[in-house]
Amino acid sequence: MKLLKKLIAALALLPALALAAGGEFPLDHAPERSDLSSMQHGAKLFVNYCLNCHSASSMRYNRLKDIGLTEEQIKNNLLFTSDKVGDLMKSAMSQRDGAQWFGAAPPDLSVIARAKASGAGTGSDWIYTYLRTYYKDETRPTGWNNLVYPNVAMPHALWELQGVRTAKFVDEKDPHDPSKTVHKFAGFEQVKPGALSTLEYDTAVANLVSYMNWMAEPVQTKRRQLGVWVLLFLGVFLVIVWRLNAAYWKDVK
Repeated sequence: MKLLKKLIAALALLPALALAAGGEFPLDHAPERSDLSSMQHGAKLFVNYCLNCHSASSMRYNRLKDIGLTEEQIKNNLLFTSDKVGDLMKSAMSQRDGAQWFGAAPPDLSVIARAKASGAGTGSDWIYTYLRTYYKDETRPTGWNNLVYPNVAMPHALWELQGVRTAKFVDEKDPHDPSKTVHKFAGFEQVKPGALSTLEYDTAVANLVSYMNWMAEPVQTKRRQLGVWVLLFLGVFLVIVWRLNAAYWKDVK
């Protein structure tokens, strides 16, 4: 039993140790953009750049009314030719084709913003950092690599917006073992400019992440509002019960 407890404790420390040793790329904090205009822009980016390969099969187009879009805006700006407003957000690419072209079928993105949460950061932090750390790598089949997800199979879908960058690495001595060297990231070099500046691209990615975070749980705003009312009710009810208890035991004492 003691051995089992020690093993569990050691496994629990592995993520932190890996991060401290440089085994994982540190995540940037995703800006919190919960206004409707940000999510609407994020929805547009998601449909134009993500939905070509990935599905969001738990989301229907008409649910986008919750972020302020009208049915007419959805039809004119976000629907493909054969899709209808009530359809699920599915990709035209089949799982079979995705596995053949990329080596693995592109995952469904319905709840990816929650699935990627870990001790290193939230799912939003992971996606935000991931989409901003692509770099050109001719050794990869797609020509792209990523710092958050090394040797990723997915190409850089937003490269036209961000431009083409290469990553610079340096070899340094391992602080834990001087006899070994560590391949350490030393920055990006812009090779070809994109349609957006760095600030504009980061803002666009933040909007996309904001939409994906909403998509993972569309009722989260109502849930939080309801939670506040429930806590207020319980607080008032606690006072009533406290005074009722005092009145009930007054004569007994």
